[in-house]
Amino acid sequence: MIKRIAVMTTGGDAPGMNAAIRGVVRTAIGFGMEVYGIEEGYSGLLQNMFKKMESYSVSNIVNKGGTILRTVRSKDFKNPEKRKEAYAYLKKNLIDGLVVIGGDGSRMGAYTITKETGMPTVFIPASIDNDVYGTDYTIGFDTAVNVALDAIDKIRDTAASHERVFIVEVMGREHGFLTLECGITGGAEIILLPEFKKDFNIEKISNFLQSGIRRGKNSSIIVMAEGLGSGIEFAAKLEKKMGFEVRCSVLGYIQRGGTPTARSRKLGLSFGYNAVKLIKSMKKGESKMVGIQGEKVVIHDMKKVTGKEREIDKGAYEMNKIFSL
Repeated sequence: MIKRIAVMTTGGDAPGMNAAIRGVVRTAIGFGMEVYGIEEGYSGLLQNMFKKMESYSVSNIVNKGGTILRTVRSKDFKNPEKRKEAYAYLKKNLIDGLVVIGGDGSRMGAYTITKETGMPTVFIPASIDNDVYGTDYTIGFDTAVNVALDAIDKIRDTAASHERVFIVEVMGREHGFLTLECGITGGAEIILLPEFKKDFNIEKISNFLQSGIRRGKNSSIIVMAEGLGSGIEFAAKLEKKMGFEVRCSVLGYIQRGGTPTARSRKLGLSFGYNAVKLIKSMKKGESKMVGIQGEKVVIHDMKKVTGKEREIDKGAYEMNKIFSL
């Protein structure tokens, strides 16, 4: 029976991480377990940054963005010799099991810990990119979509007033899940994703926008993933090509912050609760992931999901092309 666990947040922060921490801490205490927070993720693990968490440690945090445990990206954890130091600190602090909250890289780290030490780990997916295989939604995605959507709605007002084309650059270096969701719900005329680079064609885009102008359209919104390049540079090229005013707004890190939505909070609390419920009876060598499919929480064996990539919804992408006519 596992008696003492640790929890940490790693990778990029996502709204709702604090709710997940609260879910883990309160559930662990409710089950009679001790719980420690590891500050600054894998970097903090390498520096023995453990602190005892009590029920009051997570009071009044469910509504706050970011993470009270903080997160620092760590290249050192990729070094096998450095990982041995981290494992020594886990042993020194008498940790029986570990809950890791983060994105895809964080999942790989958690699975690696189990493979190399046998320590039971549970991974909780939290990422504004929603690109983690094995779950329909990650903690923070819904909040990021709504933050971006609010900005797109305001930009559309300006675009219509000045009869302009506006490019809105959204976060997403390798995947376009966030861009696609924002583009569809924001009524974008064009959505540009890393998964469909063939459509990132200035001639094709210009022709589409020109046809819209001929139909009486006086403004258009293009939502573009940052992984395709600079939206500002693309706006300048498109303006030169069209002879029509094109502006760009880069949303950047505002998508990571802010008050988590009800959905992001509930997901964090639910994932935290289920992670602890799961880990308390796990055995040496087991590594699991919690996720959601439909409206049900699901549990995956990490061996079956680690290293796999979630695929973009091509049907939704094609649907938006019809909406934009």
